[in-house]
Amino acid sequence: MKEPTDIGLNRTGIGTSPLDSKELIEAAEATVPSSEGDASGIASLRISYAEESGIVGTMPPPSTVKGAVKSVLEGLGAKNPAVFLDKLAERLQFERTGTRMYESVLAKFDALGSFDGGPSREALLEFHGEELRHFHVLRSALESMGADPTALTPSADIAAVEASGLLQVQNDPRTTLPQALHALLVAELADSEGWDMLIELATNLGHEAMADDFRDAMRAEEKHLAHVRQWVANHAMQDAEGKLEQAA
Repeated sequence: MKEPTDIGLNRTGIGTSPLDSKELIEAAEATVPSSEGDASGIASLRISYAEESGIVGTMPPPSTVKGAVKSVLEGLGAKNPAVFLDKLAERLQFERTGTRMYESVLAKFDALGSFDGGPSREALLEFHGEELRHFHVLRSALESMGADPTALTPSADIAAVEASGLLQVQNDPRTTLPQALHALLVAELADSEGWDMLIELATNLGHEAMADDFRDAMRAEEKHLAHVRQWVANHAMQDAEGKLEQAA
């Protein structure tokens, strides 16, 4: 099977056509700029947009009377309890995306197979199941506080946009299993940091039972990260040494 690192017809670099590139550079140097200045113009525009724009959403009100009471009680221990709910929803969104990412990797695996030192289907299924369990842990945590787990909070909205590019990489039919794994590695690195912060928040706000559940989830995520990192490294090393062979 052809690998992306095989020499092909890529002619995107200027060095592929020295004569044309010379003429292009000379023409650019001889052309009078359409405007004078530097990057300060676009920077000024970005600043004005930032000053005039609103924020990315707001927190929803508690979905139940119980939730309203709990919000008041939480306020005794935190000046802004909505921050914790926002971060819970952020992780919920990320775990939802993580579940979909493993489904995309499984599709690549089924279509293209693995490689020596790469993932097995059993391992991918195991990690997918754990991502789904983490989603339900977070859903239960939000519901226990009277919050609506289907609400898209500001941080959850941002997390969804951040991860959208990773899913685009994986769902592109042209990308390979190793390329899909690299996108997964980026997500697992971010996921580890997110759980760490959530554990610290839960502990500091007195939610010890939640913190224990989150520590269990983080241990599983650390396992995911270690394996995905090794799969990506194994493929890169074999590719560099010309030793790639498709696994059965």
